[in-house]
Amino acid sequence: MKVLITGASGFIGKNLRFFLEEKGEHELFLIDRDNAEAELNEALSAADFIFHLAGINRPKSESEFKEGNTDLTQKIVDKLSELGKNTPILVTSSIHADGETAYGKSKAGAEEAVLTYGEKTGAEVFVYRLPNVFGKWCRPNYNSVVATFCHNVVNGLPLTINDSEAKITLVYIDDVCEAFCAHLDSQSCSGYQSVETQYPTTVGEIAGLVNKFKESRETLIVGNVGQGLERALYSTYLSYFSPEQFSYTVPSYSDPRGTFCELLKTKDAGQVSFFTAHPGITRGGHYHHTKNEKFLVIKGIAKFKFQHIVTGEYREQTVTGDDYCVVETVPGWTHDVTNIGEEELIVMLWANEIFDREKPDTFAKVIE
Repeated sequence: MKVLITGASGFIGKNLRFFLEEKGEHELFLIDRDNAEAELNEALSAADFIFHLAGINRPKSESEFKEGNTDLTQKIVDKLSELGKNTPILVTSSIHADGETAYGKSKAGAEEAVLTYGEKTGAEVFVYRLPNVFGKWCRPNYNSVVATFCHNVVNGLPLTINDSEAKITLVYIDDVCEAFCAHLDSQSCSGYQSVETQYPTTVGEIAGLVNKFKESRETLIVGNVGQGLERALYSTYLSYFSPEQFSYTVPSYSDPRGTFCELLKTKDAGQVSFFTAHPGITRGGHYHHTKNEKFLVIKGIAKFKFQHIVTGEYREQTVTGDDYCVVETVPGWTHDVTNIGEEELIVMLWANEIFDREKPDTFAKVIE
């Protein structure tokens, strides 16, 4: 399918372009403000589907709102009609389209142009009144509080918050692109559309999360970044890093036995660390009442020993870095690990809780 994207160099356009390219099924026509009108007309003539994303939201004068939103959209649908085409078209509008501002009226005018085109030609038309869209490549200090907050926190700049309780509804760029792409693969009813996943939140909550993301490199505590708003916001935050910020050091503690290093911690899923041990060195020699640990030998040869603190039952197991075998600790069993090889032993360690120095649940007991 031949697909035209207007506003292709904008925030949504750039992301949508890659979503479509990844499908590998479409020939893309990318149009932005640098293209001549003849190039736009040529693309309109060839396109089987149009994503009309181009528009104006921060003009030098109010008249540009109508020119860049209403008039441009009218020009596009008029050209399609002139060509005798009823090409499906998806247009991005705004939640401000039902307001009385010059911007809102210009977006409402663009909606009307597209809807009228659909009625006259029978074309499928899809109008998205988008709330605040956020994600990678969104321009900071422009019209996105998320982009500005992420950019400023990453670069050590202050945040300006007039009302931390101010409510805001967000949609994530990936969800927007997936919703848009779905119109290419399935039949949809014409008219107003919405992105299914939306995140009602406040300005203060956004600021708090973004600041916690930065603090996580010091505390090593990672939030719930695997789902929902926090996942999307964390990804967005990372996208504002410069290449020099891609790496950071973590604490390590060395003694004659080897090194212990913490990688990350989570409040509800424990922490990940690793340790090393020189040949002949034994680490551990303790038990837990509740804590669980999982060990994975990355390099070397390790002998794990266990003894039940009540019955004295004993078990040992030798594991190498080639075994890819997880060894677990069990509450009520004292345990240790010895490097029985000739090279450094490296072991990854996951514990189901963050180590608490005030209540460590770790009690020394040597295996007899």
